[in-house]
Amino acid sequence: MTITADHSRTYGYDDLPGLMSLMTGDEKHGPAATSTLDVLWVLYDRVLRVTPERREDPGRDRFLLSKGHGPMAYYAVLAARGFVPVEWLPGFGSYDSPLGHHPDRVLVPGAEIGSGSLGHGLPIAVGSALGLRAQGLHGPAVWVLIGDAELDEGSNHEAIAFAGPAGLERLHTVVVDNSSASHARPGGIAARFEAAGWSAVTVDGRDHEALYTAFTAPHPGRPHVVVARVEPKNA
Repeated sequence: MTITADHSRTYGYDDLPGLMSLMTGDEKHGPAATSTLDVLWVLYDRVLRVTPERREDPGRDRFLLSKGHGPMAYYAVLAARGFVPVEWLPGFGSYDSPLGHHPDRVLVPGAEIGSGSLGHGLPIAVGSALGLRAQGLHGPAVWVLIGDAELDEGSNHEAIAFAGPAGLERLHTVVVDNSSASHARPGGIAARFEAAGWSAVTVDGRDHEALYTAFTAPHPGRPHVVVARVEPKNA
């Protein structure tokens, strides 16, 4: 549990649907956002070394949201963890709200990148991991959440092909697989990463213990990917 910005109460996983319900209007992408909810919660609750007080700390872990249809869940988790006020949620997507249909790193406390265009988050994560290594910052982990449909974009495959041989062991990718991709991959999603030298594991994307175990699995000398399978988007 984390005390939110108003320091009046704590929020847990069971509060997330209620927090998401505060966000109304068009372009919510509810099913796509909900598919990421468990992944986001386990990361922010048990894995990421970042807090509202440390969001400018060079030694913090970085989380990059690439899945452009995931902001409702992302904002709910950020509110629950105290990065943004809960009072901001009802204004989601409105003209004067900092919570746009895609996160803006300048307006949303805790957001590391602006999200939107498919296929750009993983390349940015690769660059972030390289930049931290070049600065001698070997402690911070870089996490990026992408959707399976983003793997239809060639930019991701260039990033995958580079990161493995580069030995970016502080780079972690979570692929939320809700059967949205247009193109099948021989051997499944994990096999694509493994072929490029990544450590890879596939788990139930709703099982918090399985997610935590996968997120914290050792992978010395290699980047790591967790494929989190959830129910199909149109199920």
